[in-house]
Amino acid sequence: MLLWINGPFGGGKTQTAHEIRRRLPGSVVCDPEHAGFGLRRMLPPELRDNFQDLASWRQGVVEVLDLALTKHDGVVIAPMTVTDPGYFAETVGRLRELGHDVHHFTLLAERETVLRRLRERGLGHALRYVTGKGSGPRRESWAVRQLDHCLERLAEPEFAEHLWTDHTTVPKTADRIAVLAGLTLKPNNEGALRTRMRQAGVGIRHIRVD
Repeated sequence: MLLWINGPFGGGKTQTAHEIRRRLPGSVVCDPEHAGFGLRRMLPPELRDNFQDLASWRQGVVEVLDLALTKHDGVVIAPMTVTDPGYFAETVGRLRELGHDVHHFTLLAERETVLRRLRERGLGHALRYVTGKGSGPRRESWAVRQLDHCLERLAEPEFAEHLWTDHTTVPKTADRIAVLAGLTLKPNNEGALRTRMRQAGVGIRHIRVD
């Protein structure tokens, strides 16, 4: 089974994916963004644009996820924003055509909620930039520029199942996804402080430098 977690940048996809992995034995996170940034790094700086426009990314994501789903005995989780209907058909749609059990979810929130999350994330990146441990808030600024487009496109019926996250937590969002996909997660026995520390660690590990 594949859980593809879609949503705007800063919408909680990666945190939710890792929450599910933490509480679902045998599951793995296969992040399509890794392939995209690898392809971007192969190009001269002036040619580095949206890696989703590269057919090699779309085809590569399908090939790798197809391999993981075929050979791995467990749930595969892919956190990735895809708003272009054509690209969605070439990735999520193609995996379904190959016979895989694909459950697609879009995490949505009001614009101000996403902006607040991006500001919080950007502050953390800025602090790490000052201490020489990160790339600063540049990527958050890019995410803000994409926000209205993402929210408008992802609200369309073709990107269902829609899950609104304004008034819920990451563990509860993971619970909702599990129920809809027919999965059973281990109970969440973490305290609030432990959860925040673990989520901060996930955020640090997923800092992008380009």
